[in-house]
Amino acid sequence: MAERSNMGEDPTSSRRMRMNPAPNSTVTELLTKYDDYQLFQLTKFYRDRLQQAIEEGVDGVSSLLTNEWIFSRQEHRKITELMEKGNRMDSSKLLLSLVMEKGSQARRVMWESLEKMRHGLPKLDKILKETQERGPDPSVYINVNREASELPSHLEGVQQKHTETLRLQTETLRVNTILIKQKVKIFQLIDRYAELTIISNVRDRTLVEHELLARGRDHEEWRKKHLRRELEKIRTDQLFWSSFSQRKSESGNSAAVSGVPGIGKTTMVQKMVYDWATGKIFPHFQFVFSFKFRDLNNFNSRINLRNLILDQYPYFGNVLGEVWKNPEGLLFIFDGLDEFKDRIDFADNRRNTEPQFMCTDPECWCEVSDIVYSLIQHKLLPGCSVLVTSRPTALHLLEKAEISVWAEILGFVGDERKEYFNKFFEDQAVAAAVFKHVEENEILYTMCYNPSYCWILGLALGPFTQRDRKQQQVPKTITQLYSYYIYNILKNHGREIESPRDVFLKLGEMAFTGVSEKKIVFRNGDLIKYNLQPSLFLSGFLMELLEKDDSVQSVVYTFPHLTIQEFVAALAQFLTPGPKDIQKLLSEAYSEKDGRFEIFLRFVAGLSSPQSARPLEEFLSPFLHQTTCRVIDWVKEKVEGQIGNTATEIGKRNPLNTFHYLFESQNKALAQATVGSVETLAFSGLRLTPIDCAVLSHVLGLCDTIKHLDLYECYIQCEGLQRLEYVLYKCQKLRLTENNLGDSGVKLLSAALRNPGCKIQELDLRNNNLTDSCAEDLSSAVSTNQSLTDLDLGRNRLGDSGVKLLSVGLRNLDCKIQRLGLWGTDLTDSCAEDLATVFNRSLTDLDLGYNNLGDSGVKRLSVALRRPDCKIQKLNLWDTKLTDSCAEDLASVFNRSLTDLNLGYNKLGDSGVKRLSVALRGSDCKMQKLHLWDNRLTDSCAEDLASALSTNQSLTDLDLGFNSFSDQSVPALRRLILTCRTLNLIKLRGNQFSRNGENQLESLQGYRPGLSVEM
Repeated sequence: MAERSNMGEDPTSSRRMRMNPAPNSTVTELLTKYDDYQLFQLTKFYRDRLQQAIEEGVDGVSSLLTNEWIFSRQEHRKITELMEKGNRMDSSKLLLSLVMEKGSQARRVMWESLEKMRHGLPKLDKILKETQERGPDPSVYINVNREASELPSHLEGVQQKHTETLRLQTETLRVNTILIKQKVKIFQLIDRYAELTIISNVRDRTLVEHELLARGRDHEEWRKKHLRRELEKIRTDQLFWSSFSQRKSESGNSAAVSGVPGIGKTTMVQKMVYDWATGKIFPHFQFVFSFKFRDLNNFNSRINLRNLILDQYPYFGNVLGEVWKNPEGLLFIFDGLDEFKDRIDFADNRRNTEPQFMCTDPECWCEVSDIVYSLIQHKLLPGCSVLVTSRPTALHLLEKAEISVWAEILGFVGDERKEYFNKFFEDQAVAAAVFKHVEENEILYTMCYNPSYCWILGLALGPFTQRDRKQQQVPKTITQLYSYYIYNILKNHGREIESPRDVFLKLGEMAFTGVSEKKIVFRNGDLIKYNLQPSLFLSGFLMELLEKDDSVQSVVYTFPHLTIQEFVAALAQFLTPGPKDIQKLLSEAYSEKDGRFEIFLRFVAGLSSPQSARPLEEFLSPFLHQTTCRVIDWVKEKVEGQIGNTATEIGKRNPLNTFHYLFESQNKALAQATVGSVETLAFSGLRLTPIDCAVLSHVLGLCDTIKHLDLYECYIQCEGLQRLEYVLYKCQKLRLTENNLGDSGVKLLSAALRNPGCKIQELDLRNNNLTDSCAEDLSSAVSTNQSLTDLDLGRNRLGDSGVKLLSVGLRNLDCKIQRLGLWGTDLTDSCAEDLATVFNRSLTDLDLGYNNLGDSGVKRLSVALRRPDCKIQKLNLWDTKLTDSCAEDLASVFNRSLTDLNLGYNKLGDSGVKRLSVALRGSDCKMQKLHLWDNRLTDSCAEDLASALSTNQSLTDLDLGFNSFSDQSVPALRRLILTCRTLNLIKLRGNQFSRNGENQLESLQGYRPGLSVEM
């Protein structure tokens, strides 16, 4: 507690970075064992990661280096100026460059400074822990200047042939279009490749929900961690032989990269191979061999590594024996573990003991799965490096594998989304128009972290930007978006086949089976089973709906993206010629708990909407009206059945899912019939994405009776609040605790409070990372708002300056605030005068607990509390650093309006309580609840309390817990309980009574009706 009160006193803690000198720490000891060259190695090894790790504390590190005369004042100023302009990356880069230039002493002082700063910088702390775990000799794990061993002259020709082959294979990128004249566009990879954000760990390896939904929420979780600067970005050239490796390099490196469907795993691999082939990365690898698990499925018999390579790279001929001699120069890439038909179980010990599973020689004949296993585990060609990519759904297979680096592709973050559209469209005016539409639609914008969604958006929205097109509403829902995507395919290719409706029905049935069985790869046999002849692929129509891959012996088909498969599956439900029990099918799909049908169900609900159905009906004929009606009835039943059932996380998630159905349906009458009279919506503890918030906003917009909206710990952040901004004013009780809204979020809320129709009465903004920067907006809002009576700003960093600004609004005659929560808001005695000025208004309940007000602050507040016009009835001063010096001032207000006073966790002591006892004895004392928990009270004050309360006519609750009362006080306390006839509750737990003393006090429990004695 004491530490908290001293925050801000350190001159280098301007960003609230807690510093810990730790003079005897392990890192400090390690530094003494490094010579100058080893320290140079260590710094160079970690330099890229250190640049990220110190971004949030670069001013503090620079200050320490300046204090030690390593940096001049001018150099320190350059670093802080960059930081203040928002260029933290450049600032930390400059700091490290200066340190490296200044030599060994600068490096040593920098590491000592980093040790002092580690506790406020999670990524830095992680690096320092690694150095501690790896031990005193950095050369054991550091090989900064790793160079490729010299290539034998007789391998130079095959290497040149190999790099040229890989360059030709990877230098172009094929992009599907929906145009008749040009079905596929071919671009140079370097012109089209948009950088993705990759992080140096995997967030979780299990998935119970639909990947789009779960990863959308995980994406927000990453953003939360990113704000705290806990996750580290990693470049593809850092996957091997870098400081990110968790294992010593002698054993070889295996890396695993995870990513959801469409996030860009395969394109990332293509770019890596291209960059190696053109000499941009991995100079220490002499040969790179890249395989797709999808292709490896075609090997149905035993094979050896030699033939596996020759099958794809036949020009290696008889030189592979020479290639094996330097395994450290080899990189094997296996893309798409989730598509591999065989299971590779790294937890199966038989692979290490039974000969039929062991593969230790590249000439050894075995199953493909055994070859992959042995390469990853360094049993085959030990010293080589292996990269495996996978969806999160299959990543658990690698949990027991010898993986050195775990990484995950997050997709596009921030401006990376815009960069994609700029590269997607050759016409930059079209790119700007499409991105503007996407940016303005919260649903579409949030989807754009995934490149596949960006591609679908580009194809679907591109036509809307054509100047000669009739004015049409841009898709608002995901269903509308996919509807227009299919519409554009039909418009360009629909005349190529006789009955597109029949083809969609068959294709949809196959797609639905795939969704049911979690199957995304289809073969000729699957098409034939659903009467889809493979020869139909001569038609550009079907080529737009299924992607054909015939790169090896057998042919496989996939939908361009899982969500397209789900949409086609949903569409088929409306194309069935005769009525079927659609409600039974939907209920069975809804009952699946793993989320596999969630997007399918949203699409079905969405296709019941005329806005989504009409474009498709133009080519597929009208949907079956009976099916549409039954879907609407099913949605109605589900929404009504889930509202109010929010006791568990599943109970909260289910209503939210049904709200998504309402949103996709865009059926105003349906929404009003189901949620129009709802009074309470509670989602506390459920992480909500911006998409969820947009859907919630849609529902609230159609609900006129909403009174209580509980979004406690939903982590909606300012981005989510923006989606809700225009409907929050309708709520009477709004709980937004722990949402990291920040100052910008409160500015949005202030606008809602200024709305003339605002009904908000209770607003809970605790723990939202607020500072004094939002106080002026909030002050302006509360000064004119006619409804707000309860405002809780606890656990924010408003400080004295923030409260001074807020007090201006609270003093306004129009302000109706009755309860104000300022618990733990970094206040001192400096703001007491400002607070005192609002005591003569409507305020009746004030929480100032866990602040550093001190005796002087309370003395000033007491002056205002004694005024006749003061209305304060409840005052919380828990842990406000009080002593007996302020007891006289506190006692002077006991005959005023105050009825509930919390003085817990202070140091009033016996002398302070004796002074309070005098006031309690007064006939005009109005005190009903008095909390003296943990105030260093002893037996010395027990008689005073008993005597005072024997005549008191108001006190009902007395908390004396966690003090030092002993059996000596038992007679006085018994007398207190017996004679204070208004007393209903006395808390005595945590004192020093014997069991006999406790029994004597507890025996009074039933002495008076309603009397409770807590021990």
